Amino acid sequence: MNFKIPTLVSALAVMFFSQSALAQEAPKYSYVEAFKPFFYTQTGTPTRSASGQPGHAYWQNSASYNLDVSLNEAKNELTGTAEITYTNNSPDKLGFLWLQLDQNLFAKDSRGNAVVPTSGSRNGAHGEEFDGGYKVKSVKLDGKDVKYTITDTRMQIDLPAELKAMGGVAKIKIEYSFLSPKYGSDRMGIQDTKNGKIFTIAQWYPRMCVYDDVMGWNTLPYLGASEFYLEYGDITANITVPANHYVVASGELLNSKEVYSKEEISRWDQAKNSDKTVMIRSESELGKNNSSGTKTWKFKINQARDFAWASSPAFILDAAKINLPSGKKSLAISAYPVESVGKEAWSRSTEYTKAAIEHYSAKWYEYTYPAATNVAGNEGGMEYPGIVFCHMDSKGGDLWGVTDHEFGHNWFPMIVGSNERLFAWMDEGFNTFINELSTEAFNKGEYYEKKNIAQMSGYIMSDGFEPIMVGPDNMKENSIGALAYFKPGMGLQILRESILGPEKFDKAFRTYVERWAFKHPTPWDFFHTMENVSGEELNWFWRGWFINKWKIDQGIKNVKYVNGDFKNGAQITVENIGQLPMPTNVQVKFKDGTQQMVKLPIEVWKRNTEWTFRINSTKEIDQVKLDPNSEIPDVDSKNNTWSSADAKPTEKVNLKEFTGTFGSKDLPMKIVFTEKNNQLFAQATGQQEFPLEYIGNNTFSLEMAQISLTFSQDKKSFTFKQNGREFKFNKE
Repeated sequence: MNFKIPTLVSALAVMFFSQSALAQEAPKYSYVEAFKPFFYTQTGTPTRSASGQPGHAYWQNSASYNLDVSLNEAKNELTGTAEITYTNNSPDKLGFLWLQLDQNLFAKDSRGNAVVPTSGSRNGAHGEEFDGGYKVKSVKLDGKDVKYTITDTRMQIDLPAELKAMGGVAKIKIEYSFLSPKYGSDRMGIQDTKNGKIFTIAQWYPRMCVYDDVMGWNTLPYLGASEFYLEYGDITANITVPANHYVVASGELLNSKEVYSKEEISRWDQAKNSDKTVMIRSESELGKNNSSGTKTWKFKINQARDFAWASSPAFILDAAKINLPSGKKSLAISAYPVESVGKEAWSRSTEYTKAAIEHYSAKWYEYTYPAATNVAGNEGGMEYPGIVFCHMDSKGGDLWGVTDHEFGHNWFPMIVGSNERLFAWMDEGFNTFINELSTEAFNKGEYYEKKNIAQMSGYIMSDGFEPIMVGPDNMKENSIGALAYFKPGMGLQILRESILGPEKFDKAFRTYVERWAFKHPTPWDFFHTMENVSGEELNWFWRGWFINKWKIDQGIKNVKYVNGDFKNGAQITVENIGQLPMPTNVQVKFKDGTQQMVKLPIEVWKRNTEWTFRINSTKEIDQVKLDPNSEIPDVDSKNNTWSSADAKPTEKVNLKEFTGTFGSKDLPMKIVFTEKNNQLFAQATGQQEFPLEYIGNNTFSLEMAQISLTFSQDKKSFTFKQNGREFKFNKE
């Protein structure tokens, strides 16, 4: 589904959120909390391996459908029969079955309607008054009437005998009808055009709830905001519509000779072999098909979790070949009204569709359906297997963006079947992430604009948002854009670019897709896979970015030349202030125009809150900056830069003046000072030598031991201080 976030492109909004994010005192960084063990609360099971892959005993139930439906255009009514073959592959006997009746969202007394605020919502029917919801005529099991109970958007069927484990099959037949909403929670609807209505039809038949090894029956009601969790199977659909309509749908058309003219079929055949868009039904041909009566369009899609379709007399149709990595072909199709025609509008839809499918197939996993159809409707953007609905008014970069996004969903969640009802970020966030890469690749970056992640910190780290792992029905509606789409997408980008690197990330991400294609992964399966394949510990990142809403704040604490002279190099101290650590990139610019990059790995922050490193250079420093490429959303950019203009004057020091052996009448030991590589080292009797840092006024320190050594002006004695105690040493 498409979800625009206009605030993200507003500098004013960025400024506002940055200020509000800093208004509250943030908890200090604790490396123990960030890296503490036992992030994974359970070990591997027979169904889900601790390595992140399906276990040796992984099982998954299946649901196949034979669907017959008729559209009454005048009444906006659909009347249908769903024959469901449900296979219980679980080790459990089942005494009842649960199905989803999502159209019941539009019943007046639905729970979804009850949670629509008075200020309005993108969910529901936008206040349309109509008799919504399913009218169930009959429910049969193996040909006999069976007891069933409907509760809001769910139906429970009580079985006369338990369905056997490990392969038991139930055959269900349901007769039903419903009135389609004109605006169906931004997922389906009816759009008026000058040449007739466009029906975009989804959630139009009873669908099996998922029974899995995590929750058993997944029966959360459909409230409008959260999407779907569905079983896989084969689906056939016979769709009867007015004879002047053209139908596009998930899967492959089985009876083209019955519904298309010979000339149209010839054009389809041409399109199947063309990389350029071929017109199937042109603008000039609209209104010429005035046939009366009805036509039935027959479709089939295999290994799919859902089925959607669209029907209209107003469709212009065009298509082009999709080239897949294996050598197989698919077909990009666009269906849109004359109002959407234009070189900067839907006339490029098939080009966009083809490019998106080819990119994702090559990058992550090969597209599995015979066609990919983009339909112009009244939805902002909504995805189904092999078909998507995008707004008819979209143009240019907006049309590319929504087309690319909705077809990206054919990987998440159509191929990788995560639980959208609970974890919207596992489809929307993953998809937002891969959209960034595909947009960069499309037509030499025609619509690509690199995001300044650093500028987004105030927004994405706002205290007003819930954590990402909160379900979409459990967060404020205005949080969904940030927490389901933008923040998890940004998190994966940071993980790829700044933590793992593209090569390691891409290998792990592809492995995740391959492991869980047409299966049901959880967040933990994803986390395990990314760690096992990359070989990196990432619990600190999952804990901070996804489960909590920790902030990132790193800063430059100090920059000073060794012994006060830039010719000896410099020591730079950085600190991790925010709760969420990150690998740290430090850019050092010298006054001669050259620069040096220092990359500090995440391990620096496993037992430190600040870290000092040395730059070996004989040049004077002009500026030191953290995250110079703006790849990290640091909530306080003011402490990310050090400038020589702000530096305090430093005194030069000759370390040789401090060397020698010193003794104390109060302690039975001697301390020997030596100079190595422009640094003073001290070694007490019987101890290893340790480096000292010059802090000015003839004073050196060893901060980790809270030791300071202050020499006299003549360098013949010094005072040793530690934990409030003082001892005087004299040079021998």
